[in-house]
Amino acid sequence: MITVHHLENSRSQRILWLLEELGVEYRIEHYKRNPETSLAPPELAEVHPLGKSPVVTDRGITVAESGAIIEYLVGRYDDGRLLPDEGTPERRAYTYWLHYAEGSFMPLMIVSLILNRIDTAKMPFFVRPIARGITGKVREGYLDQNVQRNMDFLEATLAKSHWFCGDDFTAADIQMSFALEAAAVRTNLDAGYPNLSVCLERMHARPAYKAALDKGGPYQLMGGGD
Repeated sequence: MITVHHLENSRSQRILWLLEELGVEYRIEHYKRNPETSLAPPELAEVHPLGKSPVVTDRGITVAESGAIIEYLVGRYDDGRLLPDEGTPERRAYTYWLHYAEGSFMPLMIVSLILNRIDTAKMPFFVRPIARGITGKVREGYLDQNVQRNMDFLEATLAKSHWFCGDDFTAADIQMSFALEAAAVRTNLDAGYPNLSVCLERMHARPAYKAALDKGGPYQLMGGGD
């Protein structure tokens, strides 16, 4: 049986969602974050050397990294519903979004998270203006313009179709869900990105998404996650 090594408030939530969409039987091994550091517990390193989540084990195979897990599970268990046909434009889009989520978008969200934590960290009063000056320069010179460009790109994509690969829901949309949830933490999607907002609502309304929440436990996105 598939085991999902599930860290609370993390990317592993979307793996539970995928398994619910696939209708595959699985079990969950729950892990709690350190209440002070928010880091994953050391027990996860016993499953995979990097000690991060998600990780799944299946028939003696251990698979880490969200994209790799999705490819593995869809390749083994999908009946054709969540993977577009080979050689189609939808399949090319599927491959792109499967990699874009973590390769292009989430690094920006993690930089944003780190800068926010620097801004709110305890530090001597005379250091604070220097720290905020540095974070402000990073936002102004790099982060904000790149986030804006990517958000506009996502919004324009979803102006053309219900989902990222067309009008049919795919596993690439599950991969992109964490990116949209992270974006929603950073900005008001309703105000500036109505297509992203509606897409996120569609995701959250799916019965499989709700079932995954019921089994995975409370889910509060922290902006990064392991």
